[in-house]
Amino acid sequence: MSDPHPARLSDKEDKRTFLQKLAEFIHPGPDSTDELIETLAEAEDNKIIGTESRLMLEGVIRMADMTAGDVMVPATRMDLINIQAPMDDVLYAVIDTAHSRFPVYEGERENIIGILMAKDLLKLQRAPELNIRALLRPAVFVPETKGLNDLLRDFRGNRNHLAIVIDEFGRVAGLITIEDVLEQIVGEIEDEFDIAEDEGDIFALADRTFRVSGDTPIERVNDAFSVALNAADPEDQFDTIGGLIAHEMGHVPKRGERHTLGGLDFVVLHTKGGAVKWFKVSPTPTAAP
Repeated sequence: MSDPHPARLSDKEDKRTFLQKLAEFIHPGPDSTDELIETLAEAEDNKIIGTESRLMLEGVIRMADMTAGDVMVPATRMDLINIQAPMDDVLYAVIDTAHSRFPVYEGERENIIGILMAKDLLKLQRAPELNIRALLRPAVFVPETKGLNDLLRDFRGNRNHLAIVIDEFGRVAGLITIEDVLEQIVGEIEDEFDIAEDEGDIFALADRTFRVSGDTPIERVNDAFSVALNAADPEDQFDTIGGLIAHEMGHVPKRGERHTLGGLDFVVLHTKGGAVKWFKVSPTPTAAP
């Protein structure tokens, strides 16, 4: 026989107290992501959570709607290794880019056959009979539409920290790392070349050269070195020294590349995501006092 009072069962399953129900009636919870983020901002204002906690929680919330295609490194900026390349070229690429993992291709760049760990190259010192092909690890492929939450779960589960992103036609669209995903939560993960913004962007080095951040305003560089840097074409306008140098070089700068402009010699020290993080700058011999 059916229960003549089905509502009573739901009442038993509802563990909320009368006061909790009354509080939720008076102050209903957020109905959208934007309202939830506003609630977090209110919690910060009321000293319930700190600023860093709020930012991380917002990152987690926003990440739920993001996909691999939103944060991947585009294929045009991927640093790849050709399986047929001489060992000296491979070692140069590893040292030049300073990555820990490299997609390896055979024939066309679209044909990714595995992932090379930079640390695995040390095995060649003790076992010269090995070759790069023997060191390759399986490549993981994910669609552009894969959610970041699911991707992070996969990274943690299979211990792979890099995945190749494929578009809807099966072509390589880019790559994504666990660092790219985590940065959506905690912000940019600093490395040995990164410093806090409030500590400056131009530093004097012991060899009388300077380390200059790629996002330093061009006007600041001009003032610091008493130069007048500008694009060769007056119609081209740039705000940062990194953007100007990349434009003048005509391609995405790579670590170790050198370019001279306006009496200054720029050497690329470090790049990230296709942008120059740091230059080593010195006056050219003719411009030096």
